[in-house]
Amino acid sequence: QVQLVESGGGLVQPGGSLRLSCKASGFTFSSYIMRWYRQAPGKERELVARITSAGGSTNYEDSVKGRFTISRDNAKNTVFLQMNSLKPEDTAVYYCNAWRVGSLLDYWGQGTQVTVSS
Repeated sequence: QVQLVESGGGLVQPGGSLRLSCKASGFTFSSYIMRWYRQAPGKERELVARITSAGGSTNYEDSVKGRFTISRDNAKNTVFLQMNSLKPEDTAVYYCNAWRVGSLLDYWGQGTQVTVSS
């Protein structure tokens, strides 16, 4: 059974930091590109960051470049999103996603809420 379980969300003040984790099980984690998406109220889901299967390449949405860092530990089947200098506009539900090149299917976690507010 495939599972992606996010954790680490919460309420943080502007300028603060959070580290999200996504623990995977039920598939060959090291073969999958991992991505973090977010969805704010009333907005479409957007891609925030992605990391290749071996972790050698990362990409970021423009608004988070220099503030967010995606990483992965294939030995622990876990992907992380370190979020620094958080802004109110980062408030959203954050989802991790797993996708393998050439596959028509992908997997989603249940999401974790991040709220940036004073």
